[in-house]
Amino acid sequence: MRVVLTADQVAAIRAHAQETFPEECCGFLLGPEADDKLVGRVRRAANVVAENRERRYVIDPREILSVEKELRGSGEAILGYYHSHPNHPAVPSEFDRDHAWPWYAYVILSIMDHVPKDLRAWSLEGTDGTFEPAFLEIV
Repeated sequence: MRVVLTADQVAAIRAHAQETFPEECCGFLLGPEADDKLVGRVRRAANVVAENRERRYVIDPREILSVEKELRGSGEAILGYYHSHPNHPAVPSEFDRDHAWPWYAYVILSIMDHVPKDLRAWSLEGTDGTFEPAFLEIV
């Protein structure tokens, strides 16, 4: 899988992570449906997880449905999600794996003490549900 973000989109993800630090931020990757995830825009989402917000994020299913309804007929779809890992590497956790779907892209930003660091993309692959690195291109 190939995930393409613009420099402005990366800046928006970084700013979101800095604002929510030390909690995880999360949001949508939106764009045209295709094998390559050519992100047209990023959109913030609310992290509604009740506990351990420094290591977990959950987007309310009603918010996901609202975004899907809004996108219907627009030529855009939810391509995946982004979230931050405060003071942790940009590598999916078991919690991330347990809540992931195979057709989406997952972009993770490592942020250390308010400073954005590594940005990586992942996809859930295979029958065993392992995350594989996706090719991340920033244009």
